[in-house]
Amino acid sequence: MLKFSKANAKLEALYNVPELQSYFANRRKVYSLDLLSGWSCPFAKDCLSKVYQIDDKKKLVDGKDCQFRCFSASQEVAFPTAYNLRKGNFDALRGLTTDQIVEAISAAMPRNLGVCRIHVAGDFFNQAYFDAWCKIAHRNPDRLFYAYTKSLKFWLDTKVALPYNLVLTASRGGRLDRYIEAYNLREAVVVYSPEQADELGLQIDHDDSHAAVPQWRDKSFALLIHGIQPKGSEAALAIKKLRANNVKFSYSK
Repeated sequence: MLKFSKANAKLEALYNVPELQSYFANRRKVYSLDLLSGWSCPFAKDCLSKVYQIDDKKKLVDGKDCQFRCFSASQEVAFPTAYNLRKGNFDALRGLTTDQIVEAISAAMPRNLGVCRIHVAGDFFNQAYFDAWCKIAHRNPDRLFYAYTKSLKFWLDTKVALPYNLVLTASRGGRLDRYIEAYNLREAVVVYSPEQADELGLQIDHDDSHAAVPQWRDKSFALLIHGIQPKGSEAALAIKKLRANNVKFSYSK
């Protein structure tokens, strides 16, 4: 059985976004469906990190091109419950057809789901899985689904019409970044400071509203670096500077 996760501290801020209020009618809530970080991300590069199970211990390993560590992979090495839930979902979905995935996700979806972030952890790992989410959104027009993705090939190659209530953002830093300019895709860019976002002419999304609101689906935006970063890395130094300058960059209850 697949398991959806309740909203984390950042996603809870979506309850206060005026443009999303219709999706919270009848006390509906925000959830996510998460997969194992790195292992389910076939086109990750700059943020690629994976947790390896070695005997009874877990080890976090950064990819050879990693510039900033995946925050959800850091969660998985620290919290066994998160690792087990995400691995269980990933294992359950691999090898299924599109229609089988649709049925599995639909059966597990909470009845009071109003907004779903597809992947706080993980990504679209094959075409069948991407197409399944398109069909799920078509089946549930009164619910909102949104995702960041580096799996741009599956997005562009799908034969299933993209529904209005499925909002996608290209996540820069993957092996298919060339598609962002080629197809004029809306993107999210990780920045190391508010000043860098200003230089790029991008607003920083602190509450996931830029990613989720359907009316803003054509507006690119920035994400401020966060999470535990490799010691001595540029990303770690950036976080140290953010702390020194009292800049909000993490999200917690």
